[in-house]
This record gives sequence, structure tokens and C-alpha cells, in this order.
Amino acid sequence: MVDSITEEILNSSLAGVVKQMQEALFRTGFSTIIRESHDASCAILTAEGDVAAQYIVLPLHLGVFPVSIKAVLEIYSAQMISDGDAFLVNHPYVGGSPHAPDMCVIVPVFVDNELSYFTASIAHKSDIGGPVPGSCSGKATDIFSEGIHFPPIRFVTNRNISPEVETIIRANSRSPDLVMGDIRGQLGCGWIGSARIRELVEKYGRQAIDQAIIQRIAKVEQVIRLEFSQWKDGFASGDRLLDDDGVRVGKPIQIAVSVRKSGDQILFDFSESDDQALGPANIRPSLVKAACGYVVISSLNKDITINQGILNAIEIKTRPGSILEPELPAPMNTYNPTVHAVINASFDALGQLTEMVQRADGSDSRSLIFGFPKKANEARATISYEIFAGGSGASSANQGSTGCHVNQTNGRITPIEILETEYPLRITEFSVLRNTGGRGLFSGGDAFRRVYQSLENGILLSIRSSRHQIPPRGVVGGEDGKPGRAILNPDSDSKLLSSREVNVPINRGESFALETPSGGGCGESSELIKGKKSVA
Repeated sequence: MVDSITEEILNSSLAGVVKQMQEALFRTGFSTIIRESHDASCAILTAEGDVAAQYIVLPLHLGVFPVSIKAVLEIYSAQMISDGDAFLVNHPYVGGSPHAPDMCVIVPVFVDNELSYFTASIAHKSDIGGPVPGSCSGKATDIFSEGIHFPPIRFVTNRNISPEVETIIRANSRSPDLVMGDIRGQLGCGWIGSARIRELVEKYGRQAIDQAIIQRIAKVEQVIRLEFSQWKDGFASGDRLLDDDGVRVGKPIQIAVSVRKSGDQILFDFSESDDQALGPANIRPSLVKAACGYVVISSLNKDITINQGILNAIEIKTRPGSILEPELPAPMNTYNPTVHAVINASFDALGQLTEMVQRADGSDSRSLIFGFPKKANEARATISYEIFAGGSGASSANQGSTGCHVNQTNGRITPIEILETEYPLRITEFSVLRNTGGRGLFSGGDAFRRVYQSLENGILLSIRSSRHQIPPRGVVGGEDGKPGRAILNPDSDSKLLSSREVNVPINRGESFALETPSGGGCGESSELIKGKKSVA
């Protein structure tokens, strides 16, 4: 045992190390995905693969790191791992990555010649092959068309990257310098974390650090279960619909959850969700559990250390062959809208069992990928990848926010200046769509509109969006938000695109406009009540 003060110092120190890793990764990112959008997370894990500390940017990655570490340990025993090694994994079915572009780099940390910890980072890559620039085809029908996949492999020995592995990665990417630059950034932040952990060991001793980690993981689980015990026992259900899977266009997909709470136990049962999708809307159970962990933590209104204790406190159930437990080779590159549906449905169900605030749906997530024609002797990026949401849902305590990310997509919107400096694009409009949020006692956040004009021929656009058909749901009498739209050449001869498109050509002078969804409203306002009375 260590005393509570030492426990707090050591766990805060580990969290500080992870934050330093995270900042190093953002500052050394070659791609705008990492450097501007911050689509990356870092963590420290025990030698067994339990999360000891994580600096949350994307909450979903809490469920990815343990699976990735344990996948490495299934192939490489502790005796096969050496100081100076590093491992790479991005296979969703083997390593737990949300989709193949999310590459996890794992660095073992040795203390007195013994494998003692791991540092890890996961970050989206600009392009790893596949049929579309950016690799994420919203119409893929298997993972083999989503880019190159690595089960856990040792790709660094004695701190030297394997030239063979680097050659394979470069040969399969449209932007090899960006990809390898970002991987080296991940290695660098992992080595920074390793050095800082050794400094802590020298100061406090490994035994004290290990005990502090064990105690804090147990304490986090205990705090969460204590909160559960104060909620009423019972059963509640919730559901949400996805527009479609990108392949069966116009065919909605249902995510359904039943929450059973008894004493300090809680189970999220997703067995009734639809079968696995033909298109890339599938996700693996490790992401489902991380999403439920996010819902639980958001419902507690407490300052909780982010570690393995969160995952240990909850149980989930999924059905093999379903959209939340697909079977190889079901595709999954457009996983984010499905995760949002899991979160929104779970909030809906959990709100019936707790005194938590009510919460309307937000605008979920979307990505735009521009592929630019390669020019001879030009050393510039050929892929632009952006992620953003729109308006957030209102709650029974607050209005929704405008122009932000929601739920687990906690990144940043790429600035206009970066886009126009690094790519042949001009942003001709970036505006708030006023009064689009769902009305209510508290109104949802407004949507925004962004218009891109091409400055050269041969640009290819791919879209992976959501909520263009099914709007964000309002709650407790609040109105739904407004759905999104994707429009080619909005000023003349406009064409409405579907929410998931691949390789749409945009030539010089042509434009593309994206209007995001807005957030749903919460509660009945006096205006809504008057409107209902006048209709009656």
C-alpha cells in the first residue's frame, strides 16, 4: 500500500507524462490530421496491458489500447521483447483499431532489464492505400479494400525502424512522407514517455508506482460502482437509427440497447441491434465498451481518473454477426456515426434510470477527404483530411453549442488558413446557419456551412457523413435538429450528393458545400406549447 498523498502524486505524474507525450505528438505531426485536427491519443499501460493513465482527446481510444497491447503479448511473450523495440498494429479484428488508418505504435518500457510498462499512441494516417485517396471509402464492402493491415508486428529494433516494413508502408500509401513522418512522431512521443517513466522510477521506486496504479484503478472502479448503487434498479431501453451504411443507400440501420442495473452492476445489452452492415458502418465490441464508458463517466458529474477502472466497472453484451460485433471481413472505415448512435441510444436508456440531465442528440461526425493530383518534383501533401461535427444537442441544463465536435470526436476543425496555404483550395464561405438548432426550453446548437472551391483540375472528393436523412433527435418535447446536406456546385447547376460519396471529381472553379446537421432541442418552450395549442 502507498498512502493517499503518494498515490495522488504518482497518478498525477503519470497523467502529466501522457500529456507531454500528447503535446509532442501534436507538435511533430506531419499531417494536418494530427497537427490540426488532433486525431490521436496517448497512454501508459501496465506490463499486462491495463490502462494506467490516458490523456483524453478521443475517449474511444480508451478501449483500443488494452486490446492492442494484449494482441502484441499474444504473439510476442515478454521474453521475446527487448528494450529499444516498438510494435505496430492497425488491424481492427486483431488489434482493436477503430479502422485501419488508425495505427497504434507501442513502445515497451524496461526497468532493471524487466518489461515493466508500455507507452502507446494511436493516430490516424493520411493514406494507407485502398481505392480512394485517404483510404476511407464510404462504399467499401470488405476491409481488404480499406488499405493495408498490420497485425501486431515488431517494426523497430534497437530504436531503428525496419527498412523492409517502411518500404512496404511507403509502397502502399499515396502520401508516404506524411505517413512515415507521423509514425516517427508516434515513436518519438513513446520514447519521451519511456524516459519520463524511468525518471519517476528513479525518484519513487517501481514498487510504489505499481502499487499507486493498482490502487487508483481499483478506486476508480469502486467510485463508479458506488454511484451505480445509488441509482434505482431496473431496466430501460433506447435506440437510434443511422441513415444507411453507404452501400444500401436509403436503408436505415438500427442500434438498440437495453440497460439493466442491479446493485452496483450495470449491463449494456446491444443484442437486438441490426445485423452487420454490407457497407463500412460496423464497429468492434472494444469500441462499444469504450463508448459505454464515455456515457457512464459523462453521467457521473465527478472528476474521474481515466484508467482501466472505467472499463472494469461496466459490462456489455453484443451479438456475433451484428453491426457491433461483425465478422471478418466486414468493413468498418466509417465507424464514427455508428459509435455516435451507440452513445445517443445509451444516454437515452441510462437517463431513465438516473437523475442525470436529459440530453438531446448532437450532429455526430463527418469527414471530408480531398485527393490532389500528384505533380512532378513537388514535395507537398497530396491528401487533405478533415473531421468535424456541427451543432451539439441541448440538455436540461444548457443550450447546445455551435460549430463544435460532439461525443467521442473531440478534435478540432482545420483552420481556413491551413487549408488555403497547403492545398489548392479556397474557402469561399464558412458561416453559421442561424436558428437551425432544434427549438426547446434549451435549443440545440446551430449548424454551419463550409464551401470549398477548387483551384486546379483533377481533385477527387470523398465524403463520409451522417444525419442527412435522419435528423438529430430532440428530447423531452424539444424539436429535432436539422439534417445535413452535401451539395456539388451550390451556386449553379447544383447537385445534391448522398452522405457518403467516393472520388467525386471537382475541377478548377467548381465548388462543394457541406452543411452540417444542427443539435436537437431539450424541453418544451412556451413557443412550442403555444404552437401545439394553436394546431389543436
